[in-house]
Amino acid sequence: MVEGHGLILSPGFIDVHTHDDTNVVRQPDMTPKLSQGVTTVIVGNCGISAAPVKLSGDPPDPMNLLGHADAFCYPDFRSYVQAVDAAQPAVNVAALVGHTALRSNHMDRFDRAATPAEIAAMRAQLEEALQHGALGLSTGLAYANAFSAPTEEVLALAEPLAHAGALYATHLRSEFAEILDAMDEAFRIGRHARVPVVISHLKCAGVPNWGRSTEVLDALDAAQRWQPVGCDCYPYTASSSTLDLKQVTSDFDIMVTWSEGAPEMGGRLLADIAAEWQVDLHEPRAADAGRCRLPLHGRRRRGPYPEPSCDGSGL
Repeated sequence: MVEGHGLILSPGFIDVHTHDDTNVVRQPDMTPKLSQGVTTVIVGNCGISAAPVKLSGDPPDPMNLLGHADAFCYPDFRSYVQAVDAAQPAVNVAALVGHTALRSNHMDRFDRAATPAEIAAMRAQLEEALQHGALGLSTGLAYANAFSAPTEEVLALAEPLAHAGALYATHLRSEFAEILDAMDEAFRIGRHARVPVVISHLKCAGVPNWGRSTEVLDALDAAQRWQPVGCDCYPYTASSSTLDLKQVTSDFDIMVTWSEGAPEMGGRLLADIAAEWQVDLHEPRAADAGRCRLPLHGRRRRGPYPEPSCDGSGL
């Protein structure tokens, strides 16, 4: 018996956008999530997943968010399912298959489109994963290792999704000035594949883009008249990822969260590090790191929006 006076009884929360792919196996207690009331996590977002993966070296960016090479020990999706079952994590797990993970399995380099043979090989792996319970396909087309993939590559890869009752989730090709074009690309892929589309962490990124929330949400509303489309968004005014030089700016603070080359710089602002090292913000040796962009303020919202789910980003 629990005295419930003054408390709230709630079902467990579903964190729909996480990068907990390897955490659910390595840290099955999942205390960071359970302590916040999260009882289900969706992994494999942003085009990166722990399975199916066969590495020939270090994990490519941003797959390194999931861990070092030894964390990627699931050459097929079935082996990942078996590992999760054996670990018995304290949360429920549903997994997407990452487009960048598939590219890394079958392509010698990422700065080009996949060939028809490479797409066929990626589709075969995706189909195997869908047969073993994968939730769908995710892309991270903004990242350098997927940016060169044309829309047609994703269209072809997404075709098996409908038969499995799966979905398409995407970290848009751009969240900056070209966000509406990137949304149109996502909607096109969903229509072609005949599956629901989930836009990950929908936001108007970059100071010149702030204030476009009404325009962006109107585009989402318009698409929903013709096809199943949804989105998730951050419950906080910050964003995080690997340190992408294309997104480095002095318009707002960027905190370095980790660095392979200079671990002592974790927790410090990039501008302060650059000043101490007497280098420009875009100096490459300052870029081997993860970052947290603070804050995402300055956005004028249309008002409460009923559609989005919550994105915890697995951090």
